Amino acid sequence: MTTDWLASWVDAHHDELITVRRQIHAHPELAFDEHATTDLLVQRLTKAGLKPRVLPRGTGLVVDVGDGPRTAAIRADIDALPLQDPKDVPYRSTVDGVCHACGHDAHATIALGAAMALAERSDLPGRIRIIFQPAEEKMGGAREVIAAGELEGVERLFALHCDPRLQVGKIGVKLGPITAACDLIEVRVTGPGGHTARPHLTVDVVDTLARIAVDAPALLARRADVRARLLLAWGTIQAGHAPNAIPGEGVLKGTVRVLDHAAWAEAEKNFRSIVSDVAAACGAGVEIHYERGVPPVVNDDACVELMRSAISAELGPESVARTNTSMGGEDFAWYGEHVPLAMARLGVHHGDVMHDIHQGSFDIDERALGIGVRVLTRAVLDALR
Repeated sequence: MTTDWLASWVDAHHDELITVRRQIHAHPELAFDEHATTDLLVQRLTKAGLKPRVLPRGTGLVVDVGDGPRTAAIRADIDALPLQDPKDVPYRSTVDGVCHACGHDAHATIALGAAMALAERSDLPGRIRIIFQPAEEKMGGAREVIAAGELEGVERLFALHCDPRLQVGKIGVKLGPITAACDLIEVRVTGPGGHTARPHLTVDVVDTLARIAVDAPALLARRADVRARLLLAWGTIQAGHAPNAIPGEGVLKGTVRVLDHAAWAEAEKNFRSIVSDVAAACGAGVEIHYERGVPPVVNDDACVELMRSAISAELGPESVARTNTSMGGEDFAWYGEHVPLAMARLGVHHGDVMHDIHQGSFDIDERALGIGVRVLTRAVLDALR
């Protein structure tokens, strides 16, 4: 089956895709509160003759197109971020303090377009499952999808993520890790407190915090293979108020990120050991809170090749771009514990100035919507052949 029809379908539905994307963009919803977005997608899919299934928690949905013994899938995320939208555009967010600053409005629209395009075909080589996942930004939505059994029977899974560093028309692919595992950490150091004139009579909490802040990242990195790129970085350090008083308590907060599953499995144990040893050497008490986040997204070689082939076939080989590994976390990683997958980066560079994701000013060149529909649809069809 050729896919010449895909370009024609995208051209015919270009304005409709833009309308849907702008509607979602103007009405953003935070994680597990995506009720209006879910309703909009259900309406559009039902109108296309499909039978979407809303996930048990009430937001997010899944729909199957076609039938057969084999299933391949597409995943899109649908939640927004708690950021103000400063853009002067007609589709600016109408919700104070909430906006689509990571491209999930585009991801959802692209997946919807793929479902609608596929619904018009009677010659599909199998079942295509489209997953509209809630709560990616909270890193919990993927587990909801998995718990609902929606990965059962899926052989391969594909996704795109907007990348403002790539020009529209380019799609970045990468073998192996494309995002990192990401864990949240908090270290609370305690001591009796005292006068800064007599630190030898107390426990210097500030000194202890400083030693942990400086020494722990290097010590932790030395416990992992350098290729794992284990990264401990602090986001906040707080202790005391008076310049002449050693406080009785201080707090460090940060993240641990790593690209390797084996190193991720050992990261918490190693972190606790290192921090405890440094605190003990200073005579301080320490409480460690370690919250495991998501594993790394590790792209499957065969899935990447299918994505690369789909980009070349639909857009031309010059549209295949290289992309770097990000140390950011991505909820998509949980699916990789169950099924081979690939995530690629969709070029959406808009205007003369690059506005990065997770900024309220982020926007896309909407030509990327049709490009995304073509590439994901082609990849999932090729996976079933």
